[in-house]
Amino acid sequence: MTSSCFHCDLPVPAGLVLTVPIDGVERPMCCYGCAAVARAIVDAGQAQFYRLRTEPQSTAREAPAESLRGDEVYDSESLQDQLVRPLDEHEREVSLMLDGITCAACVWLIEQSLSALPGINRVGVNYASQRAWVRWDQSRLRLSQILQAVQRIGYRAIPYDPAGQQQLHQQQRRTQLRRLAVAGLFGMQVMMLSISLYAGAWSGMERDFAQLFRWLGFILTVPVVAYAGYPFFAAAWRDLGRRRVGMDVSVSLAVGIAFASSALATLRGHGEIYFDSVVMFIFFLSASRYFESMARQRSAAAVERLVQSVPLTATRLAPDGEDASAVAAASLVIGNRILIRPGETVPADGEILLGSSSLDESLLSGESLPQARSAGDRVIGGSVNLDQPLQVTVTATGADTVLAEIQRMMERAQADRPPLARLADRVAAVFVSAVLVIVAGVAAFWWFHDSARWFEIALAVLIVSCPCALALATPAAISASLGRMQTAGLLVKRGAVLERLNPVSHVVFDKTGTLTLGQPVLHDVVCEAGFSRSDCLELAAALEKHSEHPLAKAIAAAGGAVPGLAARNVENSPGGGIRGNIDGRDYFIGSRDFVCEASGAAVPPEWLERLDTSAHTAVFLADGQRLAAMFSFSDRARDDAAGLIAQIKRQGRRVLLMSGDRYASVRELAENCGIDEYQAEMLPEDKLRAVAELQRQGARVLMVGDGINDAPVLSRADVSIAMGGATALARIGADIVLLKNRLNGIAEAFAQAARTQRVVRQNLAWALTYNFCAIPAAALGLVAPWTAAIGMSLSSLLVVANAMRLTR
Repeated sequence: MTSSCFHCDLPVPAGLVLTVPIDGVERPMCCYGCAAVARAIVDAGQAQFYRLRTEPQSTAREAPAESLRGDEVYDSESLQDQLVRPLDEHEREVSLMLDGITCAACVWLIEQSLSALPGINRVGVNYASQRAWVRWDQSRLRLSQILQAVQRIGYRAIPYDPAGQQQLHQQQRRTQLRRLAVAGLFGMQVMMLSISLYAGAWSGMERDFAQLFRWLGFILTVPVVAYAGYPFFAAAWRDLGRRRVGMDVSVSLAVGIAFASSALATLRGHGEIYFDSVVMFIFFLSASRYFESMARQRSAAAVERLVQSVPLTATRLAPDGEDASAVAAASLVIGNRILIRPGETVPADGEILLGSSSLDESLLSGESLPQARSAGDRVIGGSVNLDQPLQVTVTATGADTVLAEIQRMMERAQADRPPLARLADRVAAVFVSAVLVIVAGVAAFWWFHDSARWFEIALAVLIVSCPCALALATPAAISASLGRMQTAGLLVKRGAVLERLNPVSHVVFDKTGTLTLGQPVLHDVVCEAGFSRSDCLELAAALEKHSEHPLAKAIAAAGGAVPGLAARNVENSPGGGIRGNIDGRDYFIGSRDFVCEASGAAVPPEWLERLDTSAHTAVFLADGQRLAAMFSFSDRARDDAAGLIAQIKRQGRRVLLMSGDRYASVRELAENCGIDEYQAEMLPEDKLRAVAELQRQGARVLMVGDGINDAPVLSRADVSIAMGGATALARIGADIVLLKNRLNGIAEAFAQAARTQRVVRQNLAWALTYNFCAIPAAALGLVAPWTAAIGMSLSSLLVVANAMRLTR
């Protein structure tokens, strides 16, 4: 009999006697590479890894010395400038891509092994993204030594490369998709044969045809069990190897027993067959795991998309501001002088040397209005220049930029998220263990009392207790609920969120673009004596037609088009306002400083008092001698915001508002929406700390946001929801996306989560009740195997039918 390698689970070549002592037992190895890795794990005191893992390791051929020496290239200072972030004189931080991770035990082993190295300060491994971030003392440890330490325990680590990470995810996705395709294609054929057999049983199908259909069903089911069902059997075998019983054990028992008994019936030419149940079970569970894996990978891709928001190239200028040349953005260094044209994205953090313009910083700050920037002001990488060319001195690049810091915060928040065990797994672990004991006892009893019936009765007990209904209880309910939520305009990225929504105690909202529309609208017009509201709007609209500023668009929309009224000789002052001539007179519109300086007029004290006590943004209009009007703008709250917040509060949950906007604006919105707790002028790290503090106090936090600045706190929260109009990073990183961009979807999410939890508990209760009633009857010999199969199928059908109620 050919044995398998204890490390990678591949067959041991005939004639090779190679073992490694693990936990006092000589374990077989298939090659010297696996043996070397296993010895390294044991010598490091990490033998517990083999009791924790759930998947076999990739083959571990011995790493040649040339390969280990090749990692030393990463010690180059020039290369580390692009890959490593310095924290102080000696401490460094790097993000690594990991190859070979298959389960949580791999994460544990890598963290334990690296933490044992002298000079390592901190290690975190993200299972979803298969990434690690490491902090170490450069004076005590080199980067190449870290990479080699990972390689010695059977994995491969290289500094983060987006293309390589994407290739790894694609390979895993293709494998899962192939297994799902095999289960689906062959399963359809088996189902058609089964329908023919069921119909033939009623109409009197000839025995030879029935037997032919049985053999065809057997042949078509073999590839489904052997290939698509392999992950379940492999995981169950390893669970049993480390004396643990989980859901994979129950799934494998369900499939294995049904297939084995069906194969035996086919060989004998009589008896019941259950090939249709086998293929159906494998297909639905494979589909569930495939979509769960895809959701994990989409979440992990959020960080990669954040990196892609920075342009690949930049226009670098000579020190004198001349001789522009296009260079790779990654080659920029501190002190470089760069040119940023209108419409271009800022490639790195810097300070403006020449020019003034408006920049769209919504990607980072969440602020919907463009921000005026001029010489001496700071610009942030990832923001977009809107109006005029800028010359900027680079002050930070790569890992030191604000955008990179947000990226790191998001990675750490994802890594800190504690995993939640499935309720069905907890129940199945006890249930399956009890069933195995019962079956063994029943078989022994009938062997001594009626040896002719022991196998039939034991088989009936196994079939009647087959945990198909138990295994389907949770995924069937979640799948049905996800479909219903999709119809309602809720894109749920992770099925586990339905479990995490129910205990939420605090709901935290962002302001701009979340509780508000994120689009300025004209709120009020205050006119000086001698000017009417309609005249001021018409004059302002004629000037603002020459600007793309959001406030200009709001005025133009409110003023409308007036035939014959047009502004000539228009001059646009970025960050200030517009000057133009209308019917022979000069007019100015823009900020208070711009208008007062251009016209020589002063703002009336009552206007200033009104502005200071208001949460609105103001724009002023003047002619060549005096002020004409003050226009105030507001970001209108969503129509369903107040109703939703009132409903959440009635459910006993606390509502908080955290925003980066001005205090007056946040206070006004909170009062209008009925929010009692609010904070203003918060940076992304402030929000992250506030949510973490709530969690330390025992709160379960739901975060609702829409911008990249919300991405770290969305990842840290127990549940996160993004608006449909949010940035791509927020949508991908969130657990739920409101596709219809309406807040009332949050109430639907709470309601659906509560319904799902009830249905899951009902399904589990039914599955356990059925088994606890049917198993004694089968053990007493009152249930034939074919009757047990009908009961098992009806039990599974009832669970699925109950779950389908969630689609209504």
